[in-house]
Amino acid sequence: MRQRLQAWIEARLKRQDSQTLTQRNVYILPTKAGWVFLATLLVMLVASINYQLNLGFGLTFLLGGAALVSMHQTHANLRGLTLHLKPPTPVFAGEPATLEIVLTSPGGARSGIGLGISNRQRQGMAWCDVPGHGDSAVKLLFVPQQRGLHLLPTLLADTNFPLGLFRAWTVWRPLAQVLVYPAPEHPALPLPLARADSGNDRPGRVGAGGEFDGVRAWRRGDALRQVVWKKVARSGELVSRDASASSTDLLQLDYAQAGAAGDAEARLRRLAAWVLAAERSGLRFGLRLPGQELAAADGQLHSRDALQALALWRLPGAQP
Repeated sequence: MRQRLQAWIEARLKRQDSQTLTQRNVYILPTKAGWVFLATLLVMLVASINYQLNLGFGLTFLLGGAALVSMHQTHANLRGLTLHLKPPTPVFAGEPATLEIVLTSPGGARSGIGLGISNRQRQGMAWCDVPGHGDSAVKLLFVPQQRGLHLLPTLLADTNFPLGLFRAWTVWRPLAQVLVYPAPEHPALPLPLARADSGNDRPGRVGAGGEFDGVRAWRRGDALRQVVWKKVARSGELVSRDASASSTDLLQLDYAQAGAAGDAEARLRRLAAWVLAAERSGLRFGLRLPGQELAAADGQLHSRDALQALALWRLPGAQP
């Protein structure tokens, strides 16, 4: 029943990446300590009436007034805050995705604000204080297990400041989505053989470590990323990758050659590992998937495009 009620409440909430907290979306109820405190006040009131204790009446109404003021302060601690979610960065399946949320206060300082995933225990929340007319950032983690484009989980912001007698909270459904790449195969198989590009009759070969065999002596001006550190460790001499060879050899990463038929996810994980290995080695590579093909290129941007294609690719005829 509780899960159904929570699902019904969340379905009525509009998804948005920025939310300003008002009286319409901030809720408040007594905590367990608050209910005990209210029960104690009731016992004190009954005893004061029964024994005609003027001091008992005074103490009961004094504590009751303090609880009433505490309720308004707890609600006001959230009311007026603006929550803004920064776009999440892509991650690999099984790795934690970081959600960075910025809390902005248009007025006075706010203390003891907690943010977390709504379906988790309150102990797993991140807490912060927001300075007056300033902002504060909070980072939350959640772990997506499957590749693809995922909606972010429902978030929860709450507080029980200042006395802990009342708990005010709000529920927030972000609009942003996080891109999840396939988890790279580990340990990864060696890269496939590169073929000669047009105009080159000497095909390059990629070794088990994902590096070209063609190297040359290090020359002044070579970037550190060109140094073949594995060969340096073995021979003690500085050597660099042969830029002329790497520019004319083409590595084609093909879905059809990435594993056994029938296991699409395993093939995608292997292709993701090969994309990362090719990027580390500075190789030009192309990617071929059923119904989709990326032209050969190199660099981080091309690797990112390839990983995105692997994350979003679906078998022809599969349900989205």
